[in-house]
Amino acid sequence: MTAEYAVPAAARPTVEVTDRAPRFPVRRIFCVARNYPEHAREMGMSGERAPPFFFSKPADAVIASGSDVRYPPRTANLHHEIELVVALGAGGREIGIDAALSLVFGYAAGNDLTRRDVQSAAREQGRPWDAAKGFDFAAPISPIVPAARIGHPAAGRIWLEVNGKLRQQGDLADMIWSVPEVIAELSTWFELAAGDLIFTGTPAGVGPLVPGDRVQGGVEGVAMLEHAIVAR
Repeated sequence: MTAEYAVPAAARPTVEVTDRAPRFPVRRIFCVARNYPEHAREMGMSGERAPPFFFSKPADAVIASGSDVRYPPRTANLHHEIELVVALGAGGREIGIDAALSLVFGYAAGNDLTRRDVQSAAREQGRPWDAAKGFDFAAPISPIVPAARIGHPAAGRIWLEVNGKLRQQGDLADMIWSVPEVIAELSTWFELAAGDLIFTGTPAGVGPLVPGDRVQGGVEGVAMLEHAIVAR
């Protein structure tokens, strides 16, 4: 029996999978804040290891690499944040660190676009970050590369350029919380499931984007990401 809805049902967002016709269906997008010491320090924090702080983006914030990203409204300070993205092929609660990588379907490069002025105002007023992080097209992402093809990267260069000039550079090995630790900790807050994406944090060097900018970045051994910023 075909389901009936009171209004038209939205299509489920999906992400391309490298060398495969079937696409990855996105369920939820989780993000880890301040997971590289130097970035934590540039945001005014100590950079010391502390319990991770999570936030989320809507699933339909994903937009494919190579796309034009419209400059969002209600901000004058849009920032880039290049990140390793984990795509889950299975889930559960209270996942142990030793079992965490068994949930991973693959990896991608993503850009956690941020309305920095909105985020700063929210932080000062003790308000949530939703409007700063969860706007339309706030999650540009490369095709997902299956872990069966590349393994589970724990080290490797992560970088981002704007108009050919290097802005961000770091190494996955610099993460305060490793991918298995992030998955395990996140599963104590939420029941994870196939289709979840986890943005794992960004290295130092975040900065502003304006219409006309061309963004290129990537994670060594995983994927490349590129997109343009266009006027709304």
